[in-house]
Amino acid sequence: MRNTLWVLLVCGLLAAACATEETVTPDGSKAFVGATLFDGTGSDPISNAVIVVRDGRIVAVGAADAVEIPAGAERVDIAGKTVIPGLINTHGHVSDVLGLEGGHYNEENLLRQLGLYARYGVTAVNSLGGDGEEAVRLRDAEDASLDRARITVAGAVVIGESVEEVLAAVEANASMGVDFIKIRVDDNLGASTKMTPELYAAVIEAAHAKGLKVASHLFYLEDAKGLLEAGTDFVAHSIRDLDVDDEVISMMKDKNVCYCPTLTREVSTYVYEDVPDFFEDPFFLTDADPAVLEQLKDPERMQAVKDSPAPAAYKKALEVAMANLKKVADGGATIAFGTDTGPAGRFQGYFEHMELDMMAEAGLTPKQIIMSATGDAAQCLGFTDIGTLEAGKWADFIVLDDDPLDDIKNLHSIDSVWIAGNRVPNDT
Repeated sequence: MRNTLWVLLVCGLLAAACATEETVTPDGSKAFVGATLFDGTGSDPISNAVIVVRDGRIVAVGAADAVEIPAGAERVDIAGKTVIPGLINTHGHVSDVLGLEGGHYNEENLLRQLGLYARYGVTAVNSLGGDGEEAVRLRDAEDASLDRARITVAGAVVIGESVEEVLAAVEANASMGVDFIKIRVDDNLGASTKMTPELYAAVIEAAHAKGLKVASHLFYLEDAKGLLEAGTDFVAHSIRDLDVDDEVISMMKDKNVCYCPTLTREVSTYVYEDVPDFFEDPFFLTDADPAVLEQLKDPERMQAVKDSPAPAAYKKALEVAMANLKKVADGGATIAFGTDTGPAGRFQGYFEHMELDMMAEAGLTPKQIIMSATGDAAQCLGFTDIGTLEAGKWADFIVLDDDPLDDIKNLHSIDSVWIAGNRVPNDT
């Protein structure tokens, strides 16, 4: 009899314990607690913030005394850290380059690049040209399990010498399922023929008829005005021949067109005439391939860069670009962070941080720079579920040891990167 009572007592206690446990059964939520949060909206930072994530998205965010943490949520203690939204590169490339060699456009290489971007805090890449169906499939596969950078694509850059040719290119890209159309209006320092206003106007009209925005590669102030008049949606490079004027800034503001500086694009044209200083930067070397660095240090390669007239011209163009970035920002047009990384020698991930540092050198404040890569970048591209840390949006963010609002170089102090609430692996 005593044994029976004892068994019943134990069973009752176990049942009570199980009932208590049911009230805190984990629902897959994570609660990131204790950090200072800059949410990418432009609002002031929030101290001792809480971000609650479930199924890859933010379900609640705010000060600790205003957010209820679900019972059973996994707590991630990030006290003393700073959190910002993941960086959005509005003009990058996920390309066929492996090392310094082209011809490797395949899913494995694309995933490698998206992982590299992510480890440096770039959680979304707008790949503006050279994109194939492999990238479209990766974009379409993104879900709550994602732990590498998101991708949107422009397909093949639209070029051509007749209206029929460029319209066929627009149709081919649209049929592939691209997010943007990219056109190139540049004569490569006088070495080639630019797309004419008639042709780019036809491309813009055709793209808009299909519901696609147009990003424009350009160099010259005159072309920027022509493209803006024709209806381009995105200025994908700095104006680099002349100082920007009030007219072009007003056109960008009136038409709600963003300006993407891509300063490191110019740097890449001349920096390998010698061994770059960043070859000794631990932040770069973490993901650098020693074999690639040795190739770039080759004396014959460096001499070829020195002997080419183009690098010197682009070095001068960079000075114009830096000054124009400050003028455009001061004039009130929206700046969209972008780098044109992906081609050989334009190191994905690291060059994004170089770009951010150069934007500071041009005179932008840390807050302006961070906004250009988060909330403003999302607005420029029409993204509604990334760019800011708000309820309902994807949980894409960077945890930093130091506050980048104090110094933009503090973006180098990455503790961890999270995409859809998943920690990005540190392995290469």
